[in-house]
Amino acid sequence: MTDRIDLSNLPSYRQPRRPVFSARKFALMASVVAGLGAAVYGFSPSTSPADLFSSPAHAQVNNEVRKVERPVGFADIVERVKPSVISVKVNMKEKTASNDDGDDSSSPFQPGSPMERFFRRFGGPDGIPGLKGGGRGRVVQGQGSGFFISADGFAVTNNHVVDGADKVEVTTDDGKTYTAKVIGTDQRTDLALIKVEGSSNFPFAKLADAKPRIGDWVLAVGNPFGLGGTVTAGIVSASGRDIGNGPYDDFIQIDAPVNKGNSGGPAFDTNGEVMGVNTAIYSPSGGSVGIAFSIPANTVKSVVAQLKDKGSVSRGWIGVQIQPVTSDIADSLGMKKAEGALVAEPQANGPAAKAGIESGDVITSVNGESVKDARELARTIGGMAPGATVKLNVLHKGQDKVVNLTLGQLPNTVEAKADVDQDSGKGATKGTDVPKLGMTVAPANTVAGAGKEGVVVTQVDPKSAAAERGFKEGDVILEVGGKSVATAGEVRDAITTARTDNKNSVLMRVKSGGQSRFVAVPLAKG
Repeated sequence: MTDRIDLSNLPSYRQPRRPVFSARKFALMASVVAGLGAAVYGFSPSTSPADLFSSPAHAQVNNEVRKVERPVGFADIVERVKPSVISVKVNMKEKTASNDDGDDSSSPFQPGSPMERFFRRFGGPDGIPGLKGGGRGRVVQGQGSGFFISADGFAVTNNHVVDGADKVEVTTDDGKTYTAKVIGTDQRTDLALIKVEGSSNFPFAKLADAKPRIGDWVLAVGNPFGLGGTVTAGIVSASGRDIGNGPYDDFIQIDAPVNKGNSGGPAFDTNGEVMGVNTAIYSPSGGSVGIAFSIPANTVKSVVAQLKDKGSVSRGWIGVQIQPVTSDIADSLGMKKAEGALVAEPQANGPAAKAGIESGDVITSVNGESVKDARELARTIGGMAPGATVKLNVLHKGQDKVVNLTLGQLPNTVEAKADVDQDSGKGATKGTDVPKLGMTVAPANTVAGAGKEGVVVTQVDPKSAAAERGFKEGDVILEVGGKSVATAGEVRDAITTARTDNKNSVLMRVKSGGQSRFVAVPLAKG
């Protein structure tokens, strides 16, 4: 299964010959000449239509056209890779199945989240990822796909296929059924490693080393709608897709038809190697519309290695809340390009805070490698081992500096932060108007539940620049233009300074719902 396939050795393959292509062009020319001949000499007693169409030149062209090669198919590749693909069936006792109201309480994803919406269309017949069944207290059954990665029975599938399963069974391409054990799962990448007992000579697939190129052929093999061993073909449509599942999103987009039950199945390249694990589709109808997403092979390798070793995945962590650098934010910070990851807030006692990284800093590179955006920073740090030492290049208050820190371990759970009281603005003074921005603010220490720092937004004009940037009543503005603010006057002064510096926008650090973020608000002229 690990050998590369040389298409030139396939029985149906022959090198295309240039003379054939020339003959095809000649055939077109011949038909044109024959038509002109019929028009000009159609009434000539010495020339007949039969003579024209039986000429030696035309007959020779037809013979050459018959020799044009047929397209090379995928049968030889499929014959080699298909035995490594398995159908995965799970039983889950005492679970809550999907009800008529669409309440999928057994779904591994947050209700209404982008990933939950993807899997609602992608999983089992009733909508929950890979699940089917009904009613409370019944055995819920699910199905998906997977593939062997070693002869001793280790196989890869999706986390959402086996998550919470009491029993896992796999069916191989030859129709045999085996019991499998879940070795480990990783919810953040939606990958799972299972071990199938019963043989030490399972056919297995190799994970590709090279990244696929856009336009490469791809073969999806799996168990759609319970139809095991189904093969579909397409191309790589795009790479680096973010579908809203989390900071580690880096999906390959393919257009090979993928449907419910293909979850966890492999996407093969023309070398017979696995380029990705099929995980989600986008579909308004519930069926394939040519937009499917696969987890890249390099991610699968990293995750599976840790799952096999210890049953879980450990990721590096620097302890910062980050956000993308937009063009407006870049302008506010005096940056030439909108690149890097903006630190909205360092976590207390985290590695970054201990190393001196502050809110408003922009991380531009890790160990000398440029950081394109916030997602790339998250993937880069997450791919490193806890305890590793890294060098970060940081833009701090307009100056470049280098920060060395030791990575912590990413917590398995994120501590929930209390939301700001939704009624905090009630009973407060009307506040002071901030001209040109369309909102009024009041000192935070005068509004119950707003804390002691910053100013609270008490009113927002729905047609203003502030409303367009997402400001709402109850938000707390902590900084404007890099300076802490506690009164409306300080907000106005910071805005005036930004205008004096010919800035097109002013950067504000805002706390909303317990989370901090930076917002670049455009400045009106005049």
